[in-house]
Amino acid sequence: MLRLICTAWLALWLSTNVAAAELNIEITRGVDNPIPVAVVPFSWDGAGTPGEDVAQVIANNLRQVGEFQPLSRANMLSMPNEESEVYYRDWRILAQQYLVVGKISQIAGGQSVQVQWEFFDINRERKILGEVLTGDMSQLRDIAHEISDVIYQEITGRRGAFSTKILYVSAEGAIGSTVYSLHVADYDGRRAQVLLESSEPIMSPTWSPDGSQIAYVSFETDLPRIYIQNLTTGQRRQVTNFPGINSSPVWSPDGSKLAMVLSKDGSPDIYVLDLQTDEMIQLTDHPRAETEPSWTLDGQNVIFTSDRTGQPQVYQANVNGGGFPERLTFDCFYCAKGQFLPDGVNLVHVRRETRQDNSYGIATMNLETGRVITLTDTALDESPSVAPNGSMIMFGTTYNGQGVLDAVSIDGRVKFRLPSSQGDVREPAWSPYLN
Repeated sequence: MLRLICTAWLALWLSTNVAAAELNIEITRGVDNPIPVAVVPFSWDGAGTPGEDVAQVIANNLRQVGEFQPLSRANMLSMPNEESEVYYRDWRILAQQYLVVGKISQIAGGQSVQVQWEFFDINRERKILGEVLTGDMSQLRDIAHEISDVIYQEITGRRGAFSTKILYVSAEGAIGSTVYSLHVADYDGRRAQVLLESSEPIMSPTWSPDGSQIAYVSFETDLPRIYIQNLTTGQRRQVTNFPGINSSPVWSPDGSKLAMVLSKDGSPDIYVLDLQTDEMIQLTDHPRAETEPSWTLDGQNVIFTSDRTGQPQVYQANVNGGGFPERLTFDCFYCAKGQFLPDGVNLVHVRRETRQDNSYGIATMNLETGRVITLTDTALDESPSVAPNGSMIMFGTTYNGQGVLDAVSIDGRVKFRLPSSQGDVREPAWSPYLN
């Protein structure tokens, strides 16, 4: 059985009826000295209630990345909503470095709202930022994420990723009656929506570079086949129908090609499909398995996992051909699922150090210096996916016997978990920037 949800992309985010299997963040590790910031409840001028606590969403966002410690509302000495009401001494007494205030006004005659917010440096006693945002009432959470992105960038110098989305696969039910679902949600697992539901496995979801399409593997014909789905229209098309394995699709940085794994000619190898011409190029040809492709940032090479030396290691091959694939990892018993951070130098991968060590963790390796940083201490980590700002890596792991999604900062100091209330969740895919 296959059920495809073909709602428009905008409707996914404006709908107030959120699907089941929503994830909820649990912070499992933070920095030792998080930055104190006070986010005052935004005032409301309108009928009823706004339906979304914008200030709380901002505070949650900042807390969840582990780098900030929002002040409890119960400890606030005052509740200003604009600059004229701000008394810096109140916040210095509470040892706050930054302050966020704001107010929301309902625009007469409809569901539109105006959100005015301001951001202050307490130590310097000055306003850093201030702006007015307008949107629909149902977009208040999006507005809160946008404000969070701006604050995060102002403090850290890195673009925030709170307005991004994630894809993930859930499996629910007993063996023989399992229901597989492909979800899209906010980065924190909220407002989850089901894009595809099937009694057969769904695997390897991935985003197009502009975020308008996704690709994934579905077993709905009893065999693994690759599909592309348009998120605006819900329309999808099957792009492979080869004998054997059809798996692991991933878009090139310019969106014109799709790397994948096919076994149509024997053992699994890496192929590249030109989505404009339907030309298929075989990149690898080896009797051992070649799997898990990803792209270098310039689109000139495909990274992949191969056990051609007897154990899985990470290699790269030039898409224009010529020469043998270059091996990138050497100092591990098992290195797989490689992909580059946005700096193009550090390789994120799943790593098992030795034959005796049965733990599979997430690590980065600097290809220029050879330095390896192990980021996780859980044992069965898989499917890492990098946030578009390169600050966090989301991955699948097991907790209390159930599949969950974890995220860890690229320095390993911050970690949070998104456990599902229903079934196992696996194979996260972090979106590109969507605006």
